[in-house]
Amino acid sequence: MKTFTISAVSAALLLAGTSALAQGSPMNYDPSPYLGGDVLFWELDPDRGPKADSTGLRLRGGVAFNDYFALEGHLGGGGSDGPVELDYLAGAYAKGILPITPDFRLYGLAGFTEVDFDLDEETGFSWGGGAAFDVAPNLALGADYVRYLDESNYTFDAASVGMTYRF
Repeated sequence: MKTFTISAVSAALLLAGTSALAQGSPMNYDPSPYLGGDVLFWELDPDRGPKADSTGLRLRGGVAFNDYFALEGHLGGGGSDGPVELDYLAGAYAKGILPITPDFRLYGLAGFTEVDFDLDEETGFSWGGGAAFDVAPNLALGADYVRYLDESNYTFDAASVGMTYRF
């Protein structure tokens, strides 16, 4: 059921992005794919009991439809703290981009994520923000913070630092 939910949300985000492309973008803009890798510093914060935190890896991929909108997917995992181990996280997000200069941009993410720990597996709404700085024509350094889950008895957040290559 959770896989179906993520698939349905991904399809809805894709349709929304296509609609935004048709309404507000120049017709000559070619969508540009990108791929990135990050170090993921995650934290599981339960309402009761000690926090769990560790370091893992995350792979990101997406398509920028214009300078202001992209669709992005995350796949990450790794790291354990005592009895809590992050098996994986997978999600799909709409990405709003605000170019500050030609080489520096801020962005916000909103979408859905499935997170699987040794203790639990949950799917929920996710949001976050970050920044990216171009160090070469097709290469950027970036950092972000994402609240992947906000459940009634815990939150799961991650800060990430990594690189992105635009094709």
